[in-house]
Amino acid sequence: GGGFMDLSEIMRQQTFAVVGDTLNSEKYAAKIKEGLVSQGYTVYAVGKELPSLNDIPGDIDIIDLCIRPDRGLALLQENRKPFRCIVLQPGADSPELLRWLEEQHLPYIHGCLLVGMRLYPRTAQTPGNS
Repeated sequence: GGGFMDLSEIMRQQTFAVVGDTLNSEKYAAKIKEGLVSQGYTVYAVGKELPSLNDIPGDIDIIDLCIRPDRGLALLQENRKPFRCIVLQPGADSPELLRWLEEQHLPYIHGCLLVGMRLYPRTAQTPGNS
């Protein structure tokens, strides 16, 4: 039990699957991937780089959807890997997707990891920094 994670808990996880167009530097997915990598997270890119969440080696903590809801839903429906929480970026959710998440009892939040990195930067965790 214990309800869903919030953004600060999300940013304390280690392994992220960023789902979307991670190869186009104009896109949110690419900016998020770059930011997470630069802060020392383990990041796998699904959509343009890996075809499926199931192609990720090892475990995933967070699935970050930066992709059209129909594509995101398809990738989640075929996913067999355990994870802790899904982050729905602005524009990544639809009534169908939300209904399916509720039916499957999957933990998710609406949020943006660009905001998460800004609010809870990893680099600021060294003692003595203000």
